Amino acid sequence: MPDLHLASRNAKKIAEMARILAEHVPDVTVLGLDDVVAYPEPVEDEATFAGNALLKARAGVAATGLATVADDSGLCVDALNGMPGVLSARWSGPPKDDARNNRLLLDQLADVPDERRRAHFTCAVAVVLPDGREHVVEGRMDGTVIREVRGDGGFGYDVLFVADARPGLTTAELSVADKDAISHRGAALRALAPKLSDLLA
Repeated sequence: MPDLHLASRNAKKIAEMARILAEHVPDVTVLGLDDVVAYPEPVEDEATFAGNALLKARAGVAATGLATVADDSGLCVDALNGMPGVLSARWSGPPKDDARNNRLLLDQLADVPDERRRAHFTCAVAVVLPDGREHVVEGRMDGTVIREVRGDGGFGYDVLFVADARPGLTTAELSVADKDAISHRGAALRALAPKLSDLLA
């Protein structure tokens, strides 16, 4: 099984993706951006999660020659017409800062009643192979944005999001196994894994 490049520097995201992939593609070695020769990362300027994931995966395979997986994910809030969406990581402006993004989101939803705080996480995962083959899958996790930060696990908006599948706890309060079982990224990776195994064989 050849090495697989994961186009990310987010240590928690790399660990999450490697953990889930290992269940289905156990012999693959996952290399993050810090494990390969540095290359210019593309600006994520596509209008969709799938577009950004493909952009990053194509850049990774072009620079490394390795099959490359990349994802783009974000929180889509109904009361904000689907925003922050693809802008989730940089919602409060540069530099990227989870705490500042969370404060801004809470401020924007301050007057929104609990019953209208519905939201979902979306994750698109793309794999691009050196021979040009491409495959994209998406996963989704539905839930609600609460009014205060809770929990110290996960990353991004996890501290504000209670998934329908695990009521009462934010995704930052879930165990690693529980979050993997219901997360948007977990769903996308589980959908991708059988295809990835075939593509890398």
